[in-house]
This record gives sequence, structure tokens and C-alpha cells, in this order.
Amino acid sequence: MLAALAFGLPADAKYQPEVVVSDPYIDLHTGPGRGYPIFYVAAQGDRITILKAQTEWYKVRTPRGKEGWVNVSQMSSTLDLDGQQINFPQYGLDEFGKRRWVFGFAAGDFGGARILSATGTFKLTPNISAELVASQVLGDYSDGYMGTASIVMSPFPEWRVSPFFEIGSGMINVNPQTTVVQSQDRTDEIAHAGIGADVYLSKRFMFRAEYKRHTVLTSRDDNEEIDEWIAGFSFFL
Repeated sequence: MLAALAFGLPADAKYQPEVVVSDPYIDLHTGPGRGYPIFYVAAQGDRITILKAQTEWYKVRTPRGKEGWVNVSQMSSTLDLDGQQINFPQYGLDEFGKRRWVFGFAAGDFGGARILSATGTFKLTPNISAELVASQVLGDYSDGYMGTASIVMSPFPEWRVSPFFEIGSGMINVNPQTTVVQSQDRTDEIAHAGIGADVYLSKRFMFRAEYKRHTVLTSRDDNEEIDEWIAGFSFFL
């Protein structure tokens, strides 16, 4: 069961593990958040029972029967009954700033059509990432598929609201929906520049919103300019 707690799982109702307070004290809050008041303090050496977990907070019971919520930052210094350190996960802004892999899904508007996208991002340096995006465009008169590769620059990756800038290119395939005149699929190169922001939510989840300006490099004399607005949710590793 303690192994399960190392991954942030709630305690089993049939067996609620005990840990020993090794710090001089730990604070018990009335709810799972720092905004809830501290109503009790468990002393060093107390054996507390873990009842359940919620994000970065654990509900515990003290030897005196007091039940309250303790932040994972204090739980990480408790010991098991054999005196061994327990690995309680700590997901927060520090982990967000150190994110290496990001995977997400998003939806939005692509020049008046609907667009659905799946994204994979790998951080090359603390401020520069490589990103691949696969998208499906659903319009009233044509559908399409698009694949792009981008370089993403994040000047402040550790901020809770982390802005970024990107440039990239790829290919777009457009399939007109017409029965009057036989039309062929069209495949063109596409380039873009964009801005956006990643917003840390909790644990390993974040929200992303971005705007891109696409230039479709057609085989005709004039290129097409398309605006894309998109938002969605991602998780990071």
C-alpha cells in the first residue's frame, strides 16, 4: 500500500497505512488547500493514518482522532513504520518548469473551418522545443489534413502562465466536397508563425491557447493566408 502512495493513489478502504512524523511538526488544514485554516498540529513521532489523497494533499488522522489535510511537501518528510523515507510525488510549478515531453489535444478555428489537432513536443533546451502537430480540418465545402513541424521558444518556461513563440512549416492536403465538377485533392506546402501560452493547472496537466498565421505556398501565382485559433489540454512528463 505504501508503494501505491508513492504514486499518489488514495488509500484502500480496507487498509489505511500509517506513517511517522519526522519533522518537528506538520500542519493539518481543514481542507485540501493552503487557503484552508490550520486547526491542528501533529508532533514529531506521531503515527498518522493516511485516509485518502487529492492532488497535492493527503487527508490524515492523528492518534487523537483529529482528521485534516496535509500538503505533500510536509508528507514527503514522513517515514514508514520501518523508518524508511516514502516517495510522495510532488507535482507543481517546479515540475512544470522542467517539463521535457508534452502531449496534447486541441480544437479551434482554421480560416472559418473547424480544426482538431494532436501535438507532441520535446524540449531541446530549457527554452527551445521541437514540436510535431497532426491536424484534421473540417469545413463546409472541403476537408483536409495537415502536418507541421515547429520550433517553439519559451522565454519563461517556469512561469505558471508561460508565453511562447513558434515558427514552422509542413504540408496540407485539401479535399474539396463537390459533386458538380470533379475536383482533385490538392497538396501544398505551408509555413506559419504563431504565439500562445501554456497555463499550468495541477499535477501534470496544463491548458494551451495559441494563434498561428499560416501561409499556404500554392502552385498558383498567389499564396493563401489563413488564421488559426486553437485551445486545448496537455499533459507533460
